[in-house]
Amino acid sequence: MTQALDDLLDLLDLERVEENIFRGRSRSAIVPRVFGGQVAAQALVAAGRTVPADRTAHSLHSYFLRMGDPGAPIVYTVDRIRDGRSFTTRRVVAVQHGQPIFHLSASFQTYEEGLEHQAEMPPAPDPETLPTAEEALPRYAHRLAHPSIAERLLKAREAVDLRYVAQPPYATAGEPREPRSQVWFRANGKLASDDPLLHICLATYVSDMTLLDSVLLAHGRGGWAVGDVVGASLDHAMWFHRPFRADEWLLYDQESPSSSGGRGLGQARIYTRDGRLAISVIQEGVVRVPRA
Repeated sequence: MTQALDDLLDLLDLERVEENIFRGRSRSAIVPRVFGGQVAAQALVAAGRTVPADRTAHSLHSYFLRMGDPGAPIVYTVDRIRDGRSFTTRRVVAVQHGQPIFHLSASFQTYEEGLEHQAEMPPAPDPETLPTAEEALPRYAHRLAHPSIAERLLKAREAVDLRYVAQPPYATAGEPREPRSQVWFRANGKLASDDPLLHICLATYVSDMTLLDSVLLAHGRGGWAVGDVVGASLDHAMWFHRPFRADEWLLYDQESPSSSGGRGLGQARIYTRDGRLAISVIQEGVVRVPRA
């Protein structure tokens, strides 16, 4: 396991303050706010720690309310909404400086057999044939708003091995493309734990990294790294369909059906390498062109 992955796991290991209250820390951020994937993953950890071990998260719905302060702890308060025979529901509010910054509702279910079908996995090259972030990012450093951004991006994502199938938005700024993006990702190291909650929370963490790329591609925008768009996540929803491991390759197939009103919508499916549909994701974010 890499040191970066070990640090991320430590970040997700929340401190229990009271029965339904947890406290988390933040890692250094690329921009002066808490990374949305981090607060979503930590909130899901908090919810999961109040749920019986035989119940696995099957969905989450969340809203980003305020920018988080990476220099201050985050307090997560869990509301035990419902404990049914098959399903458990939890609501989590993340608070900083006395104000809510994030709200999450999550549902957990005991395993049961049922009807089975799924969307077919789209074609994609093998992840090993694609350049790593360390290999690819230096090629595009001259396109970024500041030379230090490439280094900051690598630092922020070093716990994850994330590889673009095609060029990322910041590599083709000024050239509109089909609003679709694919990345392969996995944890940057082998995980000792088989706990499904940990693997789900790691996938939740990564899911906020690239989902709005397809919105940018449709308009030839490079994103915050280039400086031609101002953006932030507004809401985020995930459905966990089948078991998976976050330390094995997952294909994140993303597209944008719409952008309007200063907002962009991204939707995606995450597949295991052998073609099983593991997760569905939808996110809306602020996508604004800076005014002169």
